[in-house]
Amino acid sequence: MVAASPAGAPRTRPPAAAPPPGAARPADGAPIAGADVSYADIVAAPKVLLHDHLDGGLRPATVLELADAIGHPLPAADPAALGSWFVAAADSGSLERYLETFAHTVAVMQTEESLYRVAAECAADLAADGVVYAEVRYAPELHLETGLRLEEVVEAVLAGFAAGAAGADRPVRVGTLLTAMRHAARSQEIAELAVRYRDAGVVGFDIAGAEAGFPPTRHLDAFEYLQRENFHFTIHAGEGFGLPSIWQAIQWCGADRLGHGVRIVDDIAVPAEGGVPALGRLAGYVRDKRIPLELCPSSNVQTGAAGSIAAHPIKLLHDLRFRVTVNTDNRLMGGTTLSGEFALLAEAFGWGWSELRWFTINALKSAFLPFDERLALIDEVVKPAYARRAH
Repeated sequence: MVAASPAGAPRTRPPAAAPPPGAARPADGAPIAGADVSYADIVAAPKVLLHDHLDGGLRPATVLELADAIGHPLPAADPAALGSWFVAAADSGSLERYLETFAHTVAVMQTEESLYRVAAECAADLAADGVVYAEVRYAPELHLETGLRLEEVVEAVLAGFAAGAAGADRPVRVGTLLTAMRHAARSQEIAELAVRYRDAGVVGFDIAGAEAGFPPTRHLDAFEYLQRENFHFTIHAGEGFGLPSIWQAIQWCGADRLGHGVRIVDDIAVPAEGGVPALGRLAGYVRDKRIPLELCPSSNVQTGAAGSIAAHPIKLLHDLRFRVTVNTDNRLMGGTTLSGEFALLAEAFGWGWSELRWFTINALKSAFLPFDERLALIDEVVKPAYARRAH
């Protein structure tokens, strides 16, 4: 296996810690309007990421290089233009159209070497953005076009994450979620694969893809198997489809977390003239059970689940004290980073260190790590860092 060498914005979003060529960096020390934080301060703070897709986070330059090696045509010929194309193509307001952009990234991730490189660069990029723990997901079944076995895919990605984390300038730990495609019929096989690699770095399971017409109950056998194996899983639900998707994910399938889950607001009645919002039975259950929501603000705007960052229901869900976490979904398609997402929210809602700390601890409480390891990160890394920044 060939080792990769980790190397190194949206239209209005803050750029990545290592922005693509042509991306403008905000003034590092300038405070964000209406907040008590700056973008550079957010990057420096320890953060936790639970919902990030490996095939949605490639560097544009890497896509170009890998595509050139296999003769795969791309819609742009330089990194800046290609990065802009991905953001624009994903910004359609349709989840199905958004998913079409992955044809290019998946195409260049079909060898052990390319998977290793993409995973190593992912870990390095997350570390550069101040992420101390991340759970990155991908679908092994999508990377078999050149004859790889599922096990070879998993082992290449795990090795890449380890190499990228070891070579990063800042500490980061990356856990892997194996994803099954909800329109396919391999979920049982992928669930068994995840359990097989549970002691090698795979921390959970997921299903993803278009929600409409492909309910999570189609994969009930896989979820029941995972429960018997005492294994963690999250389910993409309540993103492109509404409350029935969330209800099935929780009550039929037993999901530990909800991937997105933003449409839970459909079960919350907000009085037009103020007053206390009224939670329906499903929303009340999700809040009472502390079921984590893996919210991805920029992605939700791109796919039409929210009208804008300022109109995103994350503010309502935060105020109602749901178990809210902030995530990137797809850093390439969203032109974003986790620091960028926090900066957008700080600007939209005037949030500062108190809220950023709350989201970060929520994410660690919800991570698929053993309790003692979660507690150590909270008490020894997150709380001391935010205490220093709050004074």
